Amino acid sequence: MKISFKTKLKNQLHEIIYEADTPMGKAFDVLLVFLILFSVLLVMLESISNIDLKYHNLLLKLEWVVTIFFTLEYIARVLCIEKPKKYIFSFYGIIDLLATIPLYMSYLLAGSQVLLALRAFRLLRIFRILKLVSFLGEASVLKQALKDSKNKILVFIYVVIILCVIMGTLMYLIEDSEAGFTSIPMSIYWTIVTLTTVGYGDIAPQTPLGQLVASLIMIMGYGIIAVPTGIVTVAFNKQKKVVSLNTQSCQNCGVEDHKDSAVYCYNCANPL
Repeated sequence: MKISFKTKLKNQLHEIIYEADTPMGKAFDVLLVFLILFSVLLVMLESISNIDLKYHNLLLKLEWVVTIFFTLEYIARVLCIEKPKKYIFSFYGIIDLLATIPLYMSYLLAGSQVLLALRAFRLLRIFRILKLVSFLGEASVLKQALKDSKNKILVFIYVVIILCVIMGTLMYLIEDSEAGFTSIPMSIYWTIVTLTTVGYGDIAPQTPLGQLVASLIMIMGYGIIAVPTGIVTVAFNKQKKVVSLNTQSCQNCGVEDHKDSAVYCYNCANPL
């Protein structure tokens, strides 16, 4: 049975976007990680008033370039699988959508009466960093070559950085600049200081909601730091599992984590 050009193109696109076994797939993943980090950097720079005042047009143009790329990527992910709803309503599908729509929505809702909402929509772009979580599986092959202790430290630091970026962005949105939260980097600095229970006191939330979030961060700090190393090690060992070297994703339902010798998808029985 002859395969049509449309089907071949769809299969090739699926292999590049959803899998990392091929050179093209690996190159796409590297490009995606770079653009995610670059887009988060743009958001941070935009929140610094001096930089935004001087380079606002340049930052906006670069943000449009990144947003268009993520838009095309999202459309391609939807088109190259047989059951798009599986991806659209999945965790990463929702994150991908949140990473794409804020810039468009900020223009649709532009106006002096909705400036706060516009800023909130722009800050949603910070959720692009959550897309990085999906690359832990692809990086597992490299992590196997490292010592177990190093892996645990890297994963721990990775989670803490993501937490600090998200909570810092949230505090920047909640608090006023008069309280010291003048930019996202400054808010992230406060989050790191608070999470590590150092607490210099040079920046402090003034609103009830900000103080509530700060209290939660302090409690999380004690939970992260005060837990004995032995308990953490035991917990990691219990969660440890054998990672497959296979990065195949089912083109029908989008499920991953297939065994190396798998011929059919374990979820829908579609040929891999």
